[in-house]
Amino acid sequence: MSRYKHLFFDLDHTLWDFEANSKKTWSILFKNNRLDEVITPDFEAFYASYSAHNHKLWQRYHHGYITQEQLRYKRMWHTFLDFKFHNEHLANQLSDEYLDILPLQDEVFDYTYEIIDYLKGKDYRLHLITNGFEKVQNRKLVNCGLDKSFEAVITSEAAMALKPKKEIFEYALKLTGANLNESIMLGDNLDADIKGAMNVDMDTVFVNHIQAKTDLKPTYTIGHLKELEDIF
Repeated sequence: MSRYKHLFFDLDHTLWDFEANSKKTWSILFKNNRLDEVITPDFEAFYASYSAHNHKLWQRYHHGYITQEQLRYKRMWHTFLDFKFHNEHLANQLSDEYLDILPLQDEVFDYTYEIIDYLKGKDYRLHLITNGFEKVQNRKLVNCGLDKSFEAVITSEAAMALKPKKEIFEYALKLTGANLNESIMLGDNLDADIKGAMNVDMDTVFVNHIQAKTDLKPTYTIGHLKELEDIF
């Protein structure tokens, strides 16, 4: 019998397939804005550049080195620079359009809906802790049908702290009335989710969809969401 009662999930890259949805969004933007004519005909190269900059800048955002607005703009501007293209107006426009279209996408990882139903059927209390932008995350949840799945959605904006800082986890525990020894964090990001939860001595499940290597010692590691049935 599991001692856990409160399961705190990450959203992006854990349940909601960020890469698939982001790529789909950029394929729409690329076509609608004729970026093949003004920047490069090579969509794959463009998207690879954007993804690399987005990943690096999110890491900086997690640690408070840049603001939300800087993240939104810089990932676009740095991608433009890779193709020796300069257009500040278009960079801002695409940044806005991206956040309008991205939450409309609904790709989730295999077995997401099934595992949520399984866990709720066993009376676990499910919550989200996310560093994603609050309005964007809420729209994602609605459009992929997960908006009724979680009792509490804890965002970095509401907590005024970003994962991996301990304050967001402390805020989540207080908001939900969860005891630490009955709580566990489930996420894909070794820094934000796993190290972050370890900062408050919370148990962890590393959701390792991409088979990443790590020296960290999560409480559990899984490669597919169905494996959660072996834990809970």
